[in-house]
Amino acid sequence: MTVEHPSARLLAAYLDDGAPADELWAVEAHLETCPACRDRLSAAVGTAVPAVAALTAAVWSELEPQLAVAAPAPPRRLAARLSTWTTPAMAPWLAMVLVVTALALLLDRANPGPDPDRISLLLVLAPVLPVGGVAAAWSRGLDPAYELTAATPRAGLPLLLRRTAAVLAVVLPALLIGGWATGVTAAQWLLPCLAFTSTTLALGALVGVTRAAVAVAVGWLAVVVAPTLAAGRTAAVLRADGLPLWGAVLALGAAVVVARRGAWTAPGQNR
Repeated sequence: MTVEHPSARLLAAYLDDGAPADELWAVEAHLETCPACRDRLSAAVGTAVPAVAALTAAVWSELEPQLAVAAPAPPRRLAARLSTWTTPAMAPWLAMVLVVTALALLLDRANPGPDPDRISLLLVLAPVLPVGGVAAAWSRGLDPAYELTAATPRAGLPLLLRRTAAVLAVVLPALLIGGWATGVTAAQWLLPCLAFTSTTLALGALVGVTRAAVAVAVGWLAVVVAPTLAAGRTAAVLRADGLPLWGAVLALGAAVVVARRGAWTAPGQNR
């Protein structure tokens, strides 16, 4: 198979950043796999800007002996693995979720009772608890390293799903303990949690994860939480009869995420 190398004109345009974006990306992709063209580019840099080439050579001559004797840094295997699943911006949000869960559990335990219509704050708040963490998992405003993350080859839906799984790995065990302590069955809070998470991701492909999380949380508070507290009884959607509805919402959200998976591939999208 014949390999097409970029012409001298195209390399010059690449140096001057004067070529169209598609041509610049094509040249850069070619340079990653072609040592000969990288040598041509280095020679072109030395010819076009000899002062820069001389400065680079001088700096490298000073650094090379030091790099040869420098001890390599110890591998950060655990940190490297965690960085593919979490971001520092998620930590305060997850801590807040755990605090809210603990407070709801304490309030539920302070007012126990066999009444099936009794309001369980843990059950009422459970669907929106993962939403804040999911928003922090892929937010331009909350993550200082967002631009770097969005430009990496691993960016996109797989990375977002990993971080979402990390959020659920923290939230679900806390809810499991709280549900066991208050007598709320796992299905009552698990399906709404997963349904709201998938809905946030589905809307995030259209309007951004942060906006989607805010819209979902505000909608839930206005449509369900406020009427529930006002009426003094658990809303019908949170009872066992509402589980098929939550299953349908979960399936619909997951289908939209899969159908819109290409919306997450371009850096800077869905901010």
